[in-house]
Amino acid sequence: MTRCWLRLADDDPWGLDNLPYGAVRTTDGRQVAAARIGEQVLDLTALGGFDAVFAAGTLDAFLAAGPRVWREVRAALTAMLTDGAQRTRVEPLLLPLAQVSPVLPFTVADYVDFYASEHHATNVGRIFRPDGAALTPNWKHLPIGYHGRSGTVVVSGTDVVRPAGQARDPDGTVRFGPSRRLDIEAEVAFVVGTPSPPNRPVPVRAFTEHVFGLALLNDWSARDIQAWEYVPLGPFLGKSFATSLAAWITPLEALSAAWVAPPPRDPAPLPYLDDSDRPYGLDLTLTVELNGTVISRPPFAAMYWTPAQMLAHMTVNGAHLRTGDLYASGTVSGPEQGQRGCLLELTWAGSEPVRLADGSHRSFLQDGDEVVLTATAPGPHGPIALGEVRGRISSSRS
Repeated sequence: MTRCWLRLADDDPWGLDNLPYGAVRTTDGRQVAAARIGEQVLDLTALGGFDAVFAAGTLDAFLAAGPRVWREVRAALTAMLTDGAQRTRVEPLLLPLAQVSPVLPFTVADYVDFYASEHHATNVGRIFRPDGAALTPNWKHLPIGYHGRSGTVVVSGTDVVRPAGQARDPDGTVRFGPSRRLDIEAEVAFVVGTPSPPNRPVPVRAFTEHVFGLALLNDWSARDIQAWEYVPLGPFLGKSFATSLAAWITPLEALSAAWVAPPPRDPAPLPYLDDSDRPYGLDLTLTVELNGTVISRPPFAAMYWTPAQMLAHMTVNGAHLRTGDLYASGTVSGPEQGQRGCLLELTWAGSEPVRLADGSHRSFLQDGDEVVLTATAPGPHGPIALGEVRGRISSSRS
């Protein structure tokens, strides 16, 4: 194994096998593009050699540069961190992680959220349609999704204000006020780098030509607002108030050991969704913490639809990709109760509250609650970590 002169442990989850990218604000107020190594960040804006892609202090130009540049930068950074002769140049540009503040690392262009977990969709169907079919007739034929609001995607650590809106109470009364059923959705998001021309669908096999990397995402959801508004056009104000994204984007290159075959599909997907040529699933294990108590460990390998299929479906009608497009998997849930990725499922719509370490119970989120999503993926020398998503609920301002 090539060793870093920082002397990190071989199995450090933030070691050379990982090298995620982000943007941070330094103590002197500068915003810089950065790569994380261990518990430090490397100032890529000041490093030199990559001025064309990192000078602006964001990942925007880097994402747009495409796979060849992505590979070249990763190889160069690995060389710098393993070549002792470059230590005197690089070490002064390493900043302690605890002394910088994360900012949203790229400009989010469009945001699309899918509904790709069969276990999640089945549970939700059983909750809301107990006497009907759990899955809708189209669910196993296409990755269902909706267009969200890119302007309210926020970086991890940003407080989430409880939204207000219309809801209908069980007695039929329509009210306006703060959401009483605020929820989380533990998801994995994919970041588009290379754009595509209009009216040119992106095939499954072109996934790695366009997608730079992935990050954890929390799709905060006001279930009472959502339930009243979603018929007939789907999610709107119950979702658009905030979506939290990890500060660190893990490049696909770091995930070479994480690719797995997805679950069997029946019926077979239509030809434009055929992903049988290689394993497009990902073996990621997510962890959901509420006020310090682990309440779920959702497995991404159980997802029915793969990120490559989501990309193909998103563009099959001729819609083109833009640099900074963000699309998410939808709630990640597994077959077991302790693998459900949202409180709606974990508490079965509030009827079975979860118990926290302090003895309190939650059906849905209360003001002051803090949710933290983390995840790991298999790496060549041990698990690698994905950037966390952290958010605390503050009271409604309405």
